[in-house]
Amino acid sequence: MSAPKGLGEVTMEVIDLRSDTVTKPTPEMREAMSTAEVGDDVYSEDPTVNRLEERAAEVFGMEAAIFVPTGSMGNQIALRLHTEPGREVVCESRAHVLDWEMGMAAMFSGCQLRTVQGERGILRWKDIEPALATTGLYYKAQTGLIWVENTHNMAGGSVTPLAVMRELRDGAHGRGLPIHLDGARVFNASTALKTDVATLTAGYDSVNFCLSKGLCAPVGSLLVSSRKNIDKARRIRKALGGGMRQAGVLAAAGLIALDVMSKRLDDDHANAKLLAQKIADVDGISVDPAEVETNIVIFRTEFDAPAYVASLKERGVLASAINANTVRFVTHHDVSQEQCACAGEIAVDVAAEMLLETA
Repeated sequence: MSAPKGLGEVTMEVIDLRSDTVTKPTPEMREAMSTAEVGDDVYSEDPTVNRLEERAAEVFGMEAAIFVPTGSMGNQIALRLHTEPGREVVCESRAHVLDWEMGMAAMFSGCQLRTVQGERGILRWKDIEPALATTGLYYKAQTGLIWVENTHNMAGGSVTPLAVMRELRDGAHGRGLPIHLDGARVFNASTALKTDVATLTAGYDSVNFCLSKGLCAPVGSLLVSSRKNIDKARRIRKALGGGMRQAGVLAAAGLIALDVMSKRLDDDHANAKLLAQKIADVDGISVDPAEVETNIVIFRTEFDAPAYVASLKERGVLASAINANTVRFVTHHDVSQEQCACAGEIAVDVAAEMLLETA
């Protein structure tokens, strides 16, 4: 875990499992960024951005796409596209749009979120339908949008199966409602399901996905939808301050993320499963490796999770405490199988120490 550095100095190897957003651009990305053709994207004159948007639309079988700085911005643009003030958006109770997007559904679009509990974060139409308000009663907020997250971050990277994705799409459209997919990690979902993203998301009114989560791009997400929606999305992006200029230096990395890095996610899934197996039988930790489908491992602890994470950090493993008794590991391109095995062993040792301290 440590190696000599300089005269008498020792540096600890850090295994960063906080998120798949911590990845560094690959050498191929850095080369592409340094030589990228650029122009002013606000005028739609950046050729590399234009290529990325065209390629994203092609990969998802959609008419058009727009490059945005963050997934949160892409989601909020979609919410504004599909709704009007005073509407409800039905989403899962641990959805990213609810917990991690700063209340922007209310602030920017004037909508409230109607939450539904899904088993392991997976919504089914039978869960959603009772929450819908589509009667037209003038004194009740009406449902304006169905919101799906696949994979589901806070449910441990759980994957909504293809049949359920179609059930949700058909149910929404049968009630005359648009449906949006927060697909920040949709390539992880498609990899786990052994299907392509176009098939997985077919018929969805919009899909937002990240290039910087697991795909190693330094910045950026894309929103794909109809051409009419994307034309409107450009105005909304500008209103949110997302009108970038010579963004081709970022889009160049995004093209490699989309076409190259999306093909290697099985490695991350295997490493997450390895981590879960390492800690599964440890006293004080509760996790089921069978439920680890992608690159996220979320587990409960019988001891203080923030203190546990702090102790892991002292041993060179970075993780996230979600709350007082829940920890998250996320695997990615920049951590190897060997490092994940080492992190698992350290996690076991630190758990034993924590239990001794609380005994």
